Amino acid sequence: MNLERVVFGFFIVLTLSLNYAFVAGGLEAPAHHNVWILTLAIIVNLVAIGLKLGDRSQTGALLLASGLVAGLLLITARVVWIVAEPGGGGGLRPEDMADIVSIATGALVANIVAAVILVGDTLLSRR
Repeated sequence: MNLERVVFGFFIVLTLSLNYAFVAGGLEAPAHHNVWILTLAIIVNLVAIGLKLGDRSQTGALLLASGLVAGLLLITARVVWIVAEPGGGGGLRPEDMADIVSIATGALVANIVAAVILVGDTLLSRR
């Protein structure tokens, strides 16, 4: 068993799970979406990107590209959250939350692509 692949697979699946946990719920309901889950998804995604930086294979390049796309979209969603959040603590408007969740859904698609690539590469690898 290759420990490096296990650790990378763990972070890919964890990023996918956290991203889904954030996106799940009503699109315009701010109470259904936790800012800390979004922040954890960003951090875990950045760790997964860091783990793939040294890989020179074609699969590694695809996994890095999908990780970069997901990371960019998750960071964009967090920046939109920061900009849209009112200073008085009144909460986000439903339209703002819909924008944030839509951006995070794009990152979810990139994470699904990474998971499919990882599973496909694992199935095609020979011992």
